[in-house]
Amino acid sequence: MEGATKRSRAVLEVAVFYLIFSVSLVFAGDIVHQDDVAPKRPGCDNNFVLVKVPTWIGDNEEEEFVGVGARFGPTLESKEKDANKSRVALADPPDCCSTPKNKLTGEVILVHRGNCSFTAKANVAEAAGASAILIVNNQTELFKMVCEADEADVQIRIPAVMLPQDAGASLEESIQNKLNVYVQLYSPKRPLVDVAEVFLWLMAVGTILCASYWSAWTAREAAIEQDKILKDASDEYLNTESSRSNGVVDINTTSAVLFVVIASCFLVMLYKLMSYWFIEVLVVLFAIGGAEGLQTCLVALLSCFRWFEHAASTFVKVPFLGAVSYLTIGVSPFCVAFAVVWAVKRRISFAWIGQDILGIALIVTVIQIIRVPNLKVGTILLSCAFLYDIFWVFVSKWWFHESVMIMVARGDKSGEDGIPMLLKIPRMFDPWGGYSIIGFGDIILPGLLVAFSLRYDWLSNKSLRAGYFLWAMIAYGFGLLITYVALNLMDGHGQPALLYIVPFTVGTLLTLGKQRGDLRHLWSKGEPDRFCPHVQLQSSEQ
Repeated sequence: MEGATKRSRAVLEVAVFYLIFSVSLVFAGDIVHQDDVAPKRPGCDNNFVLVKVPTWIGDNEEEEFVGVGARFGPTLESKEKDANKSRVALADPPDCCSTPKNKLTGEVILVHRGNCSFTAKANVAEAAGASAILIVNNQTELFKMVCEADEADVQIRIPAVMLPQDAGASLEESIQNKLNVYVQLYSPKRPLVDVAEVFLWLMAVGTILCASYWSAWTAREAAIEQDKILKDASDEYLNTESSRSNGVVDINTTSAVLFVVIASCFLVMLYKLMSYWFIEVLVVLFAIGGAEGLQTCLVALLSCFRWFEHAASTFVKVPFLGAVSYLTIGVSPFCVAFAVVWAVKRRISFAWIGQDILGIALIVTVIQIIRVPNLKVGTILLSCAFLYDIFWVFVSKWWFHESVMIMVARGDKSGEDGIPMLLKIPRMFDPWGGYSIIGFGDIILPGLLVAFSLRYDWLSNKSLRAGYFLWAMIAYGFGLLITYVALNLMDGHGQPALLYIVPFTVGTLLTLGKQRGDLRHLWSKGEPDRFCPHVQLQSSEQ
């Protein structure tokens, strides 16, 4: 009955396997945007940058809006202290397609989008004496302001910024109420490295470290138990393999290849169905998986203490679940309550802590339950994931006109702050705020191979330096570090972490295995022949 419970738990984890692997991305939020549709040309060669627009009514500071800079015009200041504080005036006519009726003496002019090109509006505003132009979009989203292909006069000397519709309406209402409204326009740069990225790196590496040791420990315990049965020549030997594999799913080459197809289908489903209600469904699924993972981790951890040994080894029959330990029954309500509270309160500022706890527990449990049996399967799995990551982050833009992976990770079109299948930490010293995130797939997929290397080392009696785990961990950590370097060089644009992690981890194990003469055994046989020390002893006596 206990085996049935473990098998049902394994089925639950495998059911969310492809869902949580669908997003594999390191992301910090773009502040600089490129556009291939509107290429740069002289006078129209700015990057599209986000712009902070703090506002004042009289001497009282009010809301701060976020706009986007135009392809044309001068570069905005990057520091608030260097940005001028200017009064805002409404354009008359509102579209600013003809000379304004009101006289301007250095004000920032607020105009409506439409009826003429963006550069035409900017030229009219500049000629009228405006110091900058704020163009209000006709939607709540922001729009990239470019130069028309046949426009000649694009040498504009005042900044142009687009604001969303609601921000423009707020400013316009205040001005119409005879209030003096002032704004600043500046686009602060991100710090080269944020502390959040350091903590996220430590979190990812630490999660794989803990999951690998737990996986290796259970494998060694199974090996010792199997060896005892062989020495006793017990009839139970016939059932050993099935009992050892209860609750554990070994990936084979077929499932490794199918990963790309199934995970791609899940990702497209997430992309196409992305909406508020669909995010709610994902939250429920994540809460269920997180509660299950947290329960598994807590039971395993508490079982190591003498006070909980009896509760962990005493079972009671539960309908539909079979034999369940008293410790599991005692821990389960807390885990369920924790997941429910997170799901209900997930929009508060510190809810990321609960999301990370549930996420780490789920990742550790998946790496414990799902195993790579040899280097061949691990290489195929990570190679497929490598191609999957590159395709859905970069190549998908050619078909969908946007990066599918980044759209799904950010939860665009859902009104929510991204999907829950991510670890995230607030960016602490970033003037733009936001979160640094990493997808579950960037931890679990390499983690499966790293955990295999530690199981191989332990069951082969290899020391830390002579084994493969230490070097696999270093390779993963270095690959993730390179990912964050690339992330910062690309101004926060989402990066496929497996693009950097896979060559380091797989390449390290393949190179070391070949140099040490273990590659053939690592590649095809992996763990099974090493599971049982007794079998090793017999073969050495022949």
